[in-house]
Amino acid sequence: MSPADINNQSDVIAQVTNTLARLGFLSTASNQVDVVVIDAVKAFQQERGLVVSGELNEMTLRSIEEARWKLGDRSLSYNPQKMIRGDDVATLQTRLIEMGFNCGRADGVFGPRTESSVKEFQKSVGEKSDGVCGPATVMSLVRLTKTVSGGSPATLRDNAHRAVRGPALANKVIVLDPSSDALDGEIAFDIAQRLEGRLIALGVTVFISRSAAKVPSDSERIDLANKATADLVISLHTDNYKNESAHGVATYYYGSDLHGIHSVVGERFAALVQREITARTDLLNCRTHAKTWDILRLTKAPTVRLDLGYLSNPGDVARLADPQFRETVVESLMIAIQRLYLSAENDAKTGTLRISDLRRAGIRKD
Repeated sequence: MSPADINNQSDVIAQVTNTLARLGFLSTASNQVDVVVIDAVKAFQQERGLVVSGELNEMTLRSIEEARWKLGDRSLSYNPQKMIRGDDVATLQTRLIEMGFNCGRADGVFGPRTESSVKEFQKSVGEKSDGVCGPATVMSLVRLTKTVSGGSPATLRDNAHRAVRGPALANKVIVLDPSSDALDGEIAFDIAQRLEGRLIALGVTVFISRSAAKVPSDSERIDLANKATADLVISLHTDNYKNESAHGVATYYYGSDLHGIHSVVGERFAALVQREITARTDLLNCRTHAKTWDILRLTKAPTVRLDLGYLSNPGDVARLADPQFRETVVESLMIAIQRLYLSAENDAKTGTLRISDLRRAGIRKD
């Protein structure tokens, strides 16, 4: 939504600027979108792991609305028709996780797993076990929150789950999510199909989120991954910038420094992808980054978005047009996927592991 559009909605402006002022991004609320407000929006987007544009788009408006709520401001409960979202829910989930209650990822959405964890917590402290986080439950959380020695429960669970699944790729479920954008859709879809063939040959169940003709929405892509009970989701894209000198590869995983939460496996896989691609190609290493984009936040499986070069950079465009380069990217992804499930003692130096090494190790049979 552009500043001109927003300025025609005084109630939206008032709510946005009031929230930004309460959060410390503005000194006072405003009744119009000016340069000061746009700068505040950019600062908010930067802190929240959103695309820093200064625009009050749908995701930014939703994040500002969620940021209004602090734990204790309202009662929290599960409503399947309209699930409650907010910073208060994220704080609740984080505190439950710290105490060892498995409510899944701290995504700020009060779903059935969060309700179940609240009930377990309430039972443990002798409260009525109704799954509603009201004043009494909040007070108990404040009193009893503690850290768990030996690492956070979420990290321990994620690492244990990955170890139980074992190093072989057979029987795992991977969702490939290629961009539908007119500029990079063909590139992303071609890489997804190449990767699909390699994975199927190893016994992996693969879902591609779109076909050559169908263009699903973000929510449809997320629903597909969640219904498939995926082990891993890889979202394939490119980037653009107003200056053609920008170039390189970057990977993104779910994480919020503000709430001190992140996807343990997602962060590890993002790092593996980044290292393998930069070791095998001459793409600039633009590093890994924690973001709160919906595809990363709301997908239950560890999810990584890969921005494979800039279409605004002639050098990256030439690389992406080369079939051999695309094959190198696919091999890099294959090795990164396998590394994700290898134990540390079976791992090898980045850029040195080959498909033939996996065969000799008995991980691959083809």
